[in-house]
Amino acid sequence: MSNNEPIYPIRTAARLLNISVHTLRMYEKEKLIIPFKKSTNHRLYSNSDIQRIKCIRLAINDSKISINGIKTIYSMMPCWEFINCSKEDKSRCSAYLTHNGPCWSVKGENTICAEKDCRSCSVYKDFGECDSIKNFIRNKLAGTE
Repeated sequence: MSNNEPIYPIRTAARLLNISVHTLRMYEKEKLIIPFKKSTNHRLYSNSDIQRIKCIRLAINDSKISINGIKTIYSMMPCWEFINCSKEDKSRCSAYLTHNGPCWSVKGENTICAEKDCRSCSVYKDFGECDSIKNFIRNKLAGTE
């Protein structure tokens, strides 16, 4: 089974994380996570989602980073490099032009991302764990030294 396979109902995910269902819904509302939604609108979470939420919880509880701070950190991930945006796409894309939130929360209209399923995008899938974000930044900085 894939790490990205949605398997946990919201109550199970909340229990695994030792948080409330309300907290999970708030993270979704804040666009920090994108749970899979069945046709019945029931949310399902993958192991990858669980790891992303653990990273968010760690940032909030241990590092005292606010939700807006986490959104700003996610907004600085250069998504345009992963999906090879054209200059034209970048000129219309909020994810490239601002730091208002993760690229999946500010999807640019009339860009390469407009019709993408962000849950399946490598930017969302590959950078859910704290270590993956830190390693990306570390490698990016090593390339500039």
